[in-house]
Amino acid sequence: MDRQIIAAGGGGFRMEPENLALDRYCLAQCRKKRPSVCFIPTASAESLVYTLAFFDSYNTLDCVPSCLSLFRQPTADLESYLLEKDIIHIGGGNTRSMLALWREWNLDKILYKAWQEGIILTGVSAGCICWFEQGVTDSVPNNLTAMDCLGFLEGSCCPHYDGEVNRRPSTHAMLLNNELSPGYGLDNGVALHFIGTELVAAVSSRPDANAYSYAANGAQVIETPLSVRYLEELTH
Repeated sequence: MDRQIIAAGGGGFRMEPENLALDRYCLAQCRKKRPSVCFIPTASAESLVYTLAFFDSYNTLDCVPSCLSLFRQPTADLESYLLEKDIIHIGGGNTRSMLALWREWNLDKILYKAWQEGIILTGVSAGCICWFEQGVTDSVPNNLTAMDCLGFLEGSCCPHYDGEVNRRPSTHAMLLNNELSPGYGLDNGVALHFIGTELVAAVSSRPDANAYSYAANGAQVIETPLSVRYLEELTH
């Protein structure tokens, strides 16, 4: 059974409600005709606006949407609840707070089991970097830092690579200071698709969005552009 993670640096239903190309791409990777999709909005402090945006968009798609709240839990058995889903979508927000709460409820272990059982894991921003060993986060106000994440995927990831002026230079500084491991920088609109731990595709909802692998090499950072496929056929 394939283990799949689709990690997006930005975009998706919240940033681009008129362009659900990334969301449709994720649904297309599931073998079921009408997959069940569970949204987990922990990182946004379970924002009602964010959650409603999810349902507004996903109710227009060929799927069965649901949402998991950790403050108003639908069941005491979170593992059974999530392992019944086909896709688990993690929203953006504060990664540090999200992971702390997940660990308190053993959601980190449940998500690992879900991945092992072939449930597609996906998400944007916090829902992108959480799968890697490290992520570049703005969880601390006015400060970009490297933080340890779940480690399902090797290396590090920085989302919003083109969307915030300090993202790229801060990532480079962390690489040069040995605070951040080699990994990936993702523009808004780009998602990396992993099967197992192998990167098999980079796709984008925007024609000019890019993705890079990065690593420190002595006193400089080497960025290598990845081949990104524009999902033009899914934007109309």
